[in-house]
Amino acid sequence: MTEPQPPAAASEEPTAEDGPAEPPAGLWDRMKSDPQYAPEHLALEAVRRLGPEAKRWAELSRAQQPGIPPEELARRATRRFVNLARLSGAVSGAAGLPGAVVDVGVLAWTQARMVLHVAAAYGIDPTHSDRATDLLVLQKVHKVAETARLALGVAAGRERAGALFGQPSATGRTFLRLSVKLAQMAGVGAAKRMVAKLVPGAGVVFGTWANSAATKDLARRTQELYRQPPWVPRQRSGEGT
Repeated sequence: MTEPQPPAAASEEPTAEDGPAEPPAGLWDRMKSDPQYAPEHLALEAVRRLGPEAKRWAELSRAQQPGIPPEELARRATRRFVNLARLSGAVSGAAGLPGAVVDVGVLAWTQARMVLHVAAAYGIDPTHSDRATDLLVLQKVHKVAETARLALGVAAGRERAGALFGQPSATGRTFLRLSVKLAQMAGVGAAKRMVAKLVPGAGVVFGTWANSAATKDLARRTQELYRQPPWVPRQRSGEGT
């Protein structure tokens, strides 16, 4: 299966060293071999890989603009990653059906980056393991934190087993299951996405609109969660976890 790779996009200033713009190869391997827990694998890897990036970004932003309001930082993060999501939708939409799995995977990864950056904007530690739980609840993979934590524990165990015994090879059916799970995580209707890619030109328009709309909706839920007063004294960036 051919997997087109979207181009990297420039990030909004100020920036720290960026994490990977798309799911790394090792994560793709884990998700293909274990599509049932693909969202959990992605959430765990996102916090490991992208949490430090979000933390550095927030620290650099505050160092350059002391006193900048959290709402403004959150707005910048949202704008940056909605634009990235829109771009990836247009690129993968032009790639046709083979790009469907890659598109929703890149979109889910981009959305995870946004959530972690918004958390950092509100002073919440984006490297804390609880952020993986937040990701799964915010992206509606799980309804409550308790079931999300349980699933993350299972995925982490499978990850360790895969490292010891190797990953099984993926099949065409596996790719379909993976696409559906990742589309669910990214807030995009998988069936509509697949149909759109079969219509010449429709994939570009649908990809741009769907990615942008899903990411904006997630940004709204994320800001509602992290701006709440109970978060203020807890797990701020730079404090111990």
